Amino acid sequence: MADTGFPDADAQADFSRARRRARLNRAVSRLRRQPDDVTQVLPYDEVVAALGETGRRELGLVDVPVEAIVGSVDRTGQFDRDFRPTTSISRDRWARINAAQRRGETVPPVRLRKVGGMYFVVDGHHRVSIARNRGNPTIDAYVTEILTKVDADGIHSNRDLVLKDHRRIFLSRVPLPAERAATIVLPNPWKYAELAENVEAWGFRAMQAEGAFLDRDEVADRWFTTEYEPVIAAARAIGLAPNHTDAELYVWIAAERYRLIRRHEWTDDVFERVRETGRQPD
Repeated sequence: MADTGFPDADAQADFSRARRRARLNRAVSRLRRQPDDVTQVLPYDEVVAALGETGRRELGLVDVPVEAIVGSVDRTGQFDRDFRPTTSISRDRWARINAAQRRGETVPPVRLRKVGGMYFVVDGHHRVSIARNRGNPTIDAYVTEILTKVDADGIHSNRDLVLKDHRRIFLSRVPLPAERAATIVLPNPWKYAELAENVEAWGFRAMQAEGAFLDRDEVADRWFTTEYEPVIAAARAIGLAPNHTDAELYVWIAAERYRLIRRHEWTDDVFERVRETGRQPD
């Protein structure tokens, strides 16, 4: 529908269109049998809890891509993932701000928190919603960047937070440097707990053998260099589990080893016996 030239009327019409699009988007998502959280804004508190905040810094006034704003600090129930209004509660305020912008009035920058490549609204939900509705590519914002223990890559819905949370817990138990941590990839979140238990058990056996205490950093460092890397190299050399990550391979072959020989030691015979079973990781 073309604009009438009357800012207040056009702003009300904009809101109605945005609400219809939100309802249509949700209906399409349900027809596709997608989980509800795919269309919902991401909850800031849950995202940061899963990733583990380690610090923050002020970035000042930034020109932020509107499409990168995907979450909210405290209004997750009022807007969908594209920041279209999901209720009519704020219709008057939304339309009033939109009408002001249509008349050429300036509005203050919004306030956002940045986590990885995602932005979460602290103040200015209606301004963000209007910017998305009007197709504005960017919006002025005062930004606070949140630094986290685990990176935010790959978060698309609440379900992805489970994987991040388990990875964060794993890295608290096995404190690997960032470069080494990046090589540990497990698509199944529950496998992180199994791998952490493997590392801690390895560390306990190492302390028993040496009669000396090793802290978590020492255990993680020595496990990675003297256990994990050599095992992966030997397993890859004979073509084990080519379609799985190194971490998946390690968790699986460690379990297979104990199933076959009931001992915690590696020999060439162990790798061959595992290959001969023809089994693959789950």
